[in-house]
Amino acid sequence: MKKILSVFLALLLVLSFTSCSSVNKKEKFTSSFLDLFDTASTIIAYDESQEAFDAHMEQFHSRLEEYDRLYDIYNSYEGLANLYTVNQQAKDGPVKVDSRIIDLLEYCRYVYDLSEGKTNACFGSVLRLWHYSRDNAGNNPEEAALPDMTALKQAAEHTSFESLVLDKENSTVYFSDPELKLDVGAIAKGYAVREITSWAKENLWSSAAISIGGNVSTFGFKNDDGKTLWNIGIENPDTASNDYLLNVKITDLSVVTSGDYQRYFVVDGKKYCHIINPDTLMPAEYAASVSVICNDSALGDALSTTLFNMPIDEGKKLVEGLDGVEAVWVDKEYNKSFSSGFENYIFND
Repeated sequence: MKKILSVFLALLLVLSFTSCSSVNKKEKFTSSFLDLFDTASTIIAYDESQEAFDAHMEQFHSRLEEYDRLYDIYNSYEGLANLYTVNQQAKDGPVKVDSRIIDLLEYCRYVYDLSEGKTNACFGSVLRLWHYSRDNAGNNPEEAALPDMTALKQAAEHTSFESLVLDKENSTVYFSDPELKLDVGAIAKGYAVREITSWAKENLWSSAAISIGGNVSTFGFKNDDGKTLWNIGIENPDTASNDYLLNVKITDLSVVTSGDYQRYFVVDGKKYCHIINPDTLMPAEYAASVSVICNDSALGDALSTTLFNMPIDEGKKLVEGLDGVEAVWVDKEYNKSFSSGFENYIFND
């Protein structure tokens, strides 16, 4: 909870703005919550009044909650066929689901191909073993242990995307491999942020900065003035530092970070992070963090994981081949490396 509150307060600081000028009819409003996607979230938006903002936030929260429940692999909800339901029942036959689940899983297939398997939503059978070890270490630190490699290798035999059968016309999901399990943690939050950002821009606000667990998406302008870019701070993986890694100026873009410094557990004095490399079945060790800037938070979320699972030089080649994508890597010694256009976004106050 201390970590969550720290992130919460940091987000408020990073996204703080100057007062609206007297000629600007809209005012700045802020709302924060901790109950969705298992993370701290902060919304900054310009609206006509507190009453209008509160009404819009109620709509925003309700819609985001729909995505949170649909994409939840850990919990069931009465009357809802979500990804938890799919993981439990799709081995027995096609499960009819909301079209937003089909859309997400189709995007996961695109990401799998783009990343050449580095980000795989069908990797759940492996990841659940790591989840268990991390949870056990948290509850019983003295008994902390790595998953058994033989068990990991056996689980990895059931991670093929070919075993995921999607029927878009009938909106169903089926597993041809009964031991397949989905885990969309590397993509779902960013995908939900992309979808709700587009919806909010069309239906709620003309200017907003949306941060869902550090997955930041922006549209419009700071102060709703038509010219001032948003200042976004990127978290520093060096937890001993009190400063942000750097600040960037953006609008109509997203910033997403993956790192080894938030979710991890310790075995025999060594930290093991939550991002697992499909090639080794072990936590990736190429970087301390990777942050991606692009106009699609779903792509940013997926790429930040993909790049974290690649040597930095290989990751740079991938980024340079993609239009409108920039990235910054922080290695294990906290040295920064940039893609060719990233530094154009850096803001030095």
